[in-house]
Amino acid sequence: MLMNQTNHTEEDLFSCYSPSAESYRYFAVLWGCVVTVTGTVGNIMTVLAFVFDSHLRSRFNALIVNLAVADLLYCTVLQPASVDAYLHLRWRGGQLWCSVFGLLLFLSNSVSIITLCLVAVSRYLLVARRAVFVRVFSKLGLILLLISSWTLGLISFAPLWSVYVFVPQVCTCSFHRTEGRPYSTIVLFLYFFVGLSCVGVFYLLIYRHVLIASKALLRYRLSRRSSRRKPTCSAEGANDSGVAKTSSSELSSQAEISQHEESTCENMPQSTRSANTASIHHSSTVNTPTADIVHTVVSVAPAPVVVSSSHSDSKRDDSEIKHVTHMCFAVFLCFVFCFVPFLLLNIADKHNRAPQILHMFCANLTWLNSCINPVLYAVMNRQFRQAYFVLLSRVASPFTCRWARF
Repeated sequence: MLMNQTNHTEEDLFSCYSPSAESYRYFAVLWGCVVTVTGTVGNIMTVLAFVFDSHLRSRFNALIVNLAVADLLYCTVLQPASVDAYLHLRWRGGQLWCSVFGLLLFLSNSVSIITLCLVAVSRYLLVARRAVFVRVFSKLGLILLLISSWTLGLISFAPLWSVYVFVPQVCTCSFHRTEGRPYSTIVLFLYFFVGLSCVGVFYLLIYRHVLIASKALLRYRLSRRSSRRKPTCSAEGANDSGVAKTSSSELSSQAEISQHEESTCENMPQSTRSANTASIHHSSTVNTPTADIVHTVVSVAPAPVVVSSSHSDSKRDDSEIKHVTHMCFAVFLCFVFCFVPFLLLNIADKHNRAPQILHMFCANLTWLNSCINPVLYAVMNRQFRQAYFVLLSRVASPFTCRWARF
C-alpha cells in the first residue's frame, strides 16, 4: 500500500496532464520534431562550413559557431526529451535527469545571450574602433572569450541544482519559481534583461555611428565638388584665350566632375589646369572630416585603374559589413521574439492563473530560437549560403550518382 502511494505521488509529481494539454500535445510533438531535425541539421552544417570553408574561418564567425554549438546542445540533447514529455504528458527521466536537463537548458540559453553580446560588441568595435577590435578579438583573446562564455553560464546556474524540478505548466524541467529566489530572479534579470538590453544598445550605437559617418561623407563630397568648381570658374574668367589639349592623367584626376565641367575646362591653359588640380587635392586632404574619409581620399590615385579598383573594393567591404551586421541584428531580434512572450507571461502570471495551454505555447515558442539561426545565415549571408550548398552537394552526390546509373 505504501509503495503504491509512493509511486502514485511520484507519477503526479512528473505529470503535466490536463484536458487542454491532451489535444495540444500533438501540435507540440510535431513542432518539437521539426525543431529537432531542422536545428540539428542546420547547426551541424554551420559548424562544418566553418571547419571546411577557409573563407568562413574568421574571428567573427567563431562567435557564430559558438552560438551554433549552444543551439546544437539544445536540439540534439534537450529537445527530444521535451518531445517525449509532451507525447506522454509526463516526465519519464526521473529527478536526476530532470536536474541535468534544467542545468543544460539554462546553460545553453546563457551561452547564447553571452555570445549575442560578444557579437554586438565585435560589430561595434569593427565599425567604430577597429584597432581595439584587433586587440580584444585576437586569436588568444577570442579563445578566452569563448571558454569564458561557457564557464560563466555554468557558474551562474549550477547553484540552482537543488531546485531544478518538473514544471507542469510547461511540461518540462526548470528551477522552482519560489525556492530559488532571490538568486534565480537576479540571474534571470542579469541575463535576459540587462544582457539583451546591452545587445540592443550596441546595435543602436552601430546605427548612430554609421549614420554620422554617412552624413560626414555626404558633406565632404559636396564640399569637394564645390572646391573644384570655384577654382575652375576663376581660372576661366582670368584666361579667356589659349586652347590646350587635355592629357589622360588629368582626365583621370577629374573623373568625378560632370561632363559639363569637363567641357568648360577644355578652354583652360595646360599650366593653369595643372595648378588647379594640385590645389584641389591639397584642399581636399586638409578638409577631411573623418579618418575614414581621409583613407578614402588618399586611396584615390590619378591612374583610372587604381581609382576604380580602390573605390569598388571599398564599396564591396562596406556592403559586406552592412549585410553581416543586418544578419546579426536579425538573429538578436529572433531571440527576443522567441523569449520575451514567455518571460512576460511568467512575470505577469505569478499565481499560475493563466491557461496551461498559453504557458505551453509560449514555452514552445522558445524552441524556435535553437533552429532559426542557420536559416537566417543561409538567407542573409552569401558565404554561408554557398558553403551550405557545397556541403549538401557533397552529401547528395553518392545518391545522385546511383540515380544517374539507373
